[in-house]
Amino acid sequence: MRPLKPRLAFLTLWGSIALAVSGAESSPRAATNPMWLSVKGQSGPGSGKHIVFIAAEQEYRSEQSMPMLAEILATHHGFNCTVLFGMNEEGLIDPTMPVYPKKGNEAAFKPHTIPGLELLKKADLVIFKHRLLTLPLDQQQRIVSYLDSGKPIIGIRTANHGFRRPLPYKINGKQVRIGDLLGGTFLEHHGNWHQDSTRGELVGAMRDHPILRGVSEIWGPSDVYRTYRRGESLPKDCTALVYGQPLIGREQYGEANPKKIPLPVAWIKHWQTSQGQSAKVFHSTMGSARDLENPGLRRLLINAAYWCLDLEAHIKADSNVTPISNYKPLPSGFNYQKLGVKPFPVSQLID
Repeated sequence: MRPLKPRLAFLTLWGSIALAVSGAESSPRAATNPMWLSVKGQSGPGSGKHIVFIAAEQEYRSEQSMPMLAEILATHHGFNCTVLFGMNEEGLIDPTMPVYPKKGNEAAFKPHTIPGLELLKKADLVIFKHRLLTLPLDQQQRIVSYLDSGKPIIGIRTANHGFRRPLPYKINGKQVRIGDLLGGTFLEHHGNWHQDSTRGELVGAMRDHPILRGVSEIWGPSDVYRTYRRGESLPKDCTALVYGQPLIGREQYGEANPKKIPLPVAWIKHWQTSQGQSAKVFHSTMGSARDLENPGLRRLLINAAYWCLDLEAHIKADSNVTPISNYKPLPSGFNYQKLGVKPFPVSQLID
């Protein structure tokens, strides 16, 4: 894995370390824990707002993409950002942990853990990029407390099937699932898995929406998810912003698959909490690490963060969405040895 350049800081067990940043006016300092990353916001519209990322999935390299987005939002836009990771028992970021126990060896299954979830209590926005997790009950409850707080929520790709079992979250006796909250869960690969790519097509009637300001030429090498049954549509409380057209192969300007209609890949909605509060929600089913090499998709997600935090007036069509570091993520997939994916310490991201 290629480490990010040293624009991140963390607190070791022995004291605070500030890392010099080449070309920056000052070194971003963070009083944080060695189990997660913090990026101090520079000047910008996001000053004083705290965004927490949860990077805990096994296929689409969120351990690389979420730190990249955090750096952009902190350095170019002023948000304080913290990235929490799924970790193993050795305290290493581990995108290789199984999500299901092996048949006949269930007792050996290791649950997941995300250190730092107590930070959700004071977060202004949480961006979820997780998949089929089995978490301790106390960690599930911290997530539920945020989801029911009325604060905004962004879900990226696998977030709509982020937990193996339902969270301890019911409203009026009805079980709430993360897919219900986000507006749809993963049902199947509409495009050909790890073969097709996706061209994003902006919804014409929504082109003036602030989230789409300056967004163009969305493309990514991951395929389109289907999140509702055939013959149905997005839930009525969802408003589609972008449809995804499956392409044949993995070239940005490749041929559209004539057998695959476009399906929604980005939408907004409002979530009604148990206390009747209305929380802004944005969900994108695009968002693999390599999808996020595309500037159009990065802009879409960064604009969505502004919208979620009621900062629409500050969204600029030409705002800077360029990665701070040399962003060259590994491919998606589960063949970890071949792809070079393995557990690693947080310090690797800042060395």
